[in-house]
Amino acid sequence: MTTINWQLDDDGVVLLTIDVAGRSMNVMTPEFLKDIATAAERIANDPDVKGAVITSGKDAFLVGADLHELVNAYSPQADVHKLYSWCSNLQQALRAVETCGKPVAAAINGTALGGGLEVALACHYRVVADQPRTKLGLPEVQVGLLPGGGGTQRLPRMIGIEPALQLITQGKHLSPAESLAAGVVNELVAAGNEVAAARRWVLQEGVALQPWDKKGFKVPGGAGLMHPGAVQTFMVGSALLQKMTRHNYPAPLAIMSAVYEGTVLPIDKALEVETKYFVSLLMNPVSRNMMRTLFVNKGAADKLVRRPAAPPRRQVSKLGVLGAGMMGAGIAYVSAKAGIEVVLLDTTNEKADKGKDYSRSLIKKQLEHGRVDHKTAEALLDRIHTGTDFSLLSNCELVIEAVFEDRDVKAEVTKRAEAVMADDAIFASNTSTLPITGLAEAATRADQFIGIHFFSPVDKMPLVEVIVGEKTSDIAIAQALDYIQQIRKTPIVVNDSRGFYTSRVFSVYTREGIAMLAEGISPALIENVARNAGMPVGPLAVTDEVSLELSYHVGQQSQKDLGEAYVASPADEVIRKFAIDLDRKGKRFGKGFYEYPEDGKKYLWPGLAEHFPPASVQPGAEEVRSRLLYAQALETVRCLDEKVVTHPADADIGSVFGWGFPAWTGGTLSYIETVGLKAFVARADQLADVYGVRFSVPASLRSMAEKGELFYPSDDVNAGRNAA
Repeated sequence: MTTINWQLDDDGVVLLTIDVAGRSMNVMTPEFLKDIATAAERIANDPDVKGAVITSGKDAFLVGADLHELVNAYSPQADVHKLYSWCSNLQQALRAVETCGKPVAAAINGTALGGGLEVALACHYRVVADQPRTKLGLPEVQVGLLPGGGGTQRLPRMIGIEPALQLITQGKHLSPAESLAAGVVNELVAAGNEVAAARRWVLQEGVALQPWDKKGFKVPGGAGLMHPGAVQTFMVGSALLQKMTRHNYPAPLAIMSAVYEGTVLPIDKALEVETKYFVSLLMNPVSRNMMRTLFVNKGAADKLVRRPAAPPRRQVSKLGVLGAGMMGAGIAYVSAKAGIEVVLLDTTNEKADKGKDYSRSLIKKQLEHGRVDHKTAEALLDRIHTGTDFSLLSNCELVIEAVFEDRDVKAEVTKRAEAVMADDAIFASNTSTLPITGLAEAATRADQFIGIHFFSPVDKMPLVEVIVGEKTSDIAIAQALDYIQQIRKTPIVVNDSRGFYTSRVFSVYTREGIAMLAEGISPALIENVARNAGMPVGPLAVTDEVSLELSYHVGQQSQKDLGEAYVASPADEVIRKFAIDLDRKGKRFGKGFYEYPEDGKKYLWPGLAEHFPPASVQPGAEEVRSRLLYAQALETVRCLDEKVVTHPADADIGSVFGWGFPAWTGGTLSYIETVGLKAFVARADQLADVYGVRFSVPASLRSMAEKGELFYPSDDVNAGRNAA
């Protein structure tokens, strides 16, 4: 066996140590599946073996299948029988473990997720080491799949249908203590004692029969159509799932179906049901999209796949932040949390201190919920130093400005900071729209000037957009990426452009929604269709969040900068009307497209009907949905053509994690592949005929469709394996 070490002791207990060579964590390779089946056969047939303990030779126990392999399973030409056979082999191997006739215990020494936990569930007893970093769970739903190694069948039989569904449909991660309380494991021991505890159980109490293999077994809490408790669980659960997924994510419903059907069948037939649903999800592009973007490509980005190789790694020990508003305060917090000393400056000490108060408020909430202790909280706050004196920036390796979106203001702070910064320090702008090359004109060292665009709120949003100006050096890019990795954010790298990538495409979404309002399309229809498509917030609501005032100023600045080259949008006049004529500037001002009562939930402003009377004939939901999603996808292709983004993976990661493009699509470019390039082009042509040039198909996309090309050839996805 190449992935499992066999060690038989004098008492007849064999220690099976999982150690997949060449991997930092144990994953379910084809070799592992063969080895676990071989081990089960040896245990059953060797008279010297009384029982077995399965553990890991790495820090983690086992983390399941290799998603780099599964991501390419989806294809119109995929061999369904081959996929079914692969999954069946896993089921048979684990079934062989639990039916080998001798007691098998799992000694879980670290994280056991997905297939890793399923291996443990197939054992007759589970001992877990009490370690803070250890997590147990079945998170497959988060990448569009269900547990395919018996998880949907064994867990409900262990702890009951309702609690099992809560864990599986939400992909929850449990701590060792939580796993014990939930009944997922049998014993919790101090780290280092798990193998001894598991071995003791094998010798003293070992029972070599699973509860569901005993005659007369019944699922805890009941199962089947005739059991009132089970029926209520499925009825209520199905309704809640559809509300949560809006019919865009097939995995949760497949999990419900597999559990519903499987729990009324003998275990072997139930595992066949699970396998069929698992393969059906693999054959759905949603799972491909989610695995590719949320795991494979995000993993590569987190490991800095776009980092220039030559500059040496350089950690930021001290960071300067200019501007203590919401963005600056958020940057200070996430940096201090990562162990970085922060100098937070503003025009007055009061403003700077108020910025630090943001960190205090976040820490207070964490203390109240027991997420941090007082010592950790105090240390974080002690790392944030406030003031007004630019000389405090003298020994900062990186300085980030997060001041008002005004060129003159940014130019002033750039000059003042550069005057005191070290020669090798990097200066970054947190601008969301202003071109970096233009802002760098105020710097004397343009090669050390870069854009680092955070998203609000900084402490919650995972993405950071790195913007490369015309003169930005590889050293500056490398330093920016090293810092982003320090603060545990996901970076994408884009080239300079007005609005860069994320703000540019996001504005297309909001402006399309506003244009529909101007056409007389019902605002409720616009907002509801957007959310049902998977956008987190409707275009009108999110414009209120950003503020119509800011949208107006950005538009005015763009018109001023571009002159005759500026392309007017149907949304321009609506934004001007709200920001200037109606004085409805957005949520921060208490009124915009929505009303914001102090004692209730927001609601669409009734006055919208007066200023934009609804048309007598309203479009169908699919028409509205197409306009909102196609507009963003087409603009992304233009960004790719203009080399604003240089890789489809960055475009997709940026769209999903930056502004919330629906995760089921995998991102704006994966969405085009999901629709199919030919079908997408044909539909875009129809939209262009009706709504104008903003839906015109770029020549590059039309050519790709004609040639049958894709943004992601299969080899391109696996090229990120080493980085991810």
